[in-house]
Amino acid sequence: MLTDIQIAQNAQMKHIREIASQLGLTENDIDYYGKYKAKISPEVYNKLKDEKDGKLILVTAINPTPAGEGKTTITVGLGEAMGKIGKNAIIALREPSLGPVMGVKGGAAGGGYAQVVPMEDINLHFTGDMHAITSAHNLLAALLDNHIKQGNALGIDVTSIVFKRVLDMNDRALRNIVVGLGGKIDGVPREDGFMITVASEVMAILCLASDFSDLKERLSKIIVAYDYEGKPVTAGMLNAAGAMALLLKDAINPNLIQTLENTPCLMHGGPFANIAHGCNSIRATKLALKLSDYVITEAGFGADLGAEKFLDIKCRMGGLTPSAVVIVATVRALKYNGGVAKADLQNENLDALKSGIANLGKHISNMKKYGVPVVVAINAFASDTEAEKQFIKDYCENIGVKACFAEVFAKGGEGGVELAETVCDIVDNTVSNYAPLYDTDLSVKEKIAIIAKEIYGASGVNYAPKANKKIAKFEELGLDKVPVCMAKTQYSLSDDPTLLGAPEGFTITVKDINISNGAGFIVALTGDIMTMPGLPKVPAANNIDINDNGEIVGLF
Repeated sequence: MLTDIQIAQNAQMKHIREIASQLGLTENDIDYYGKYKAKISPEVYNKLKDEKDGKLILVTAINPTPAGEGKTTITVGLGEAMGKIGKNAIIALREPSLGPVMGVKGGAAGGGYAQVVPMEDINLHFTGDMHAITSAHNLLAALLDNHIKQGNALGIDVTSIVFKRVLDMNDRALRNIVVGLGGKIDGVPREDGFMITVASEVMAILCLASDFSDLKERLSKIIVAYDYEGKPVTAGMLNAAGAMALLLKDAINPNLIQTLENTPCLMHGGPFANIAHGCNSIRATKLALKLSDYVITEAGFGADLGAEKFLDIKCRMGGLTPSAVVIVATVRALKYNGGVAKADLQNENLDALKSGIANLGKHISNMKKYGVPVVVAINAFASDTEAEKQFIKDYCENIGVKACFAEVFAKGGEGGVELAETVCDIVDNTVSNYAPLYDTDLSVKEKIAIIAKEIYGASGVNYAPKANKKIAKFEELGLDKVPVCMAKTQYSLSDDPTLLGAPEGFTITVKDINISNGAGFIVALTGDIMTMPGLPKVPAANNIDINDNGEIVGLF
């Protein structure tokens, strides 16, 4: 059996100009990054802005398990299957981060015969967007420390600096550091730390900005510290926004790639959903809607994280109306939620399936609260039995949702035809009554309570003293009337990763609150979530190599 990378290396890719041509784009509309990658000029959207939008389809999933769900695989396979049934479709994905690629999670290119390519480029440096974001972010950090060193005219309280540096790599040793050591010439000593690039507010801003002017305005609003009077100090006050925007001048443009079956894909932006808002850029999604009849996009991790933020943050800010939500699950993952050990998941176990399917049921119920039609996609495995398949179909039918088994990993688009036909039938014949879950004018605690109760199923929310103090400060400064971005474990509906299924009667604890003023949301940190991940005991990097012929091995 071929590995993902072997399948990708055998792909018959078209030159990217041909993919652009499928979308009605000329060579003047794109900038080449080699033969198989390109960026799309910002003028393209301006030319198409009066065109009718296509239908927006969100792919999300149940909570991740070690059994695997394959959300990106289904997203890519659904796009390929749309081509099989003669539909004009585009996929819109996030970019991978090098941290997980070299760590444990893996890439973000799909799997099997439902992949986007060139897979190696996508999972490594791609078109340099991650590096541009890292550089823009760290430029601001450098300007901040330089301002303090050069006299601190803004009266910045070095104990109230809230802007950390970033790196596109998992490195736990950088979570808490001290900078400025070595003497007066080396700056002012202070505590600092690193986050991973995908948690950067600059990343969030890039993904939420509507155009270059909006990008600069948002960058200028980033709060980096507070002065001795407790007033915010922003990037604009440090005269940093212009140079930061310059570093992002190419990164702001969406990237064009293709699937193994030559379906067009816009891949742009890459915030994680457990520590950030988990969606690709508004610019890429809006452009895709102008270029096709159907846009299949994804949001990170389970629907309690990525989909909630897609619907409450991205769609609200971008003026987007999704036509359907596809929830991905596997028989194996549902049995895992029912208490079956990973080693035993290949065995039929209807009792465990009956218990674990509550996780899927909760996510279905949650998505219906937004007024958007729901479809369930079961990513098929060879070990799935007919009895298990029928149980899931009956369960979904009883709660008014269609469920389709998809074999896109093994068969590509052909394995997703039933799913594609079902999704098209629903979005073409059902009206979406999408509405966000909460009003941003509510208090911070009211918004968090709604998410915790309605999406997680929590009975209440506890707040650490630090969180209470910060909420009061943001309310005093008038920064609180914005959406909330929850930082939470992806493995459970709760903030405890060991609580599987659909737990009830639990409370969540908000340990800290941060403001992403430029992005336009407040971040609530729960549980033990880290904004700088660490590497596992045996990192994936240990098995990745390149041979003397330039062939990459071990990359999935």
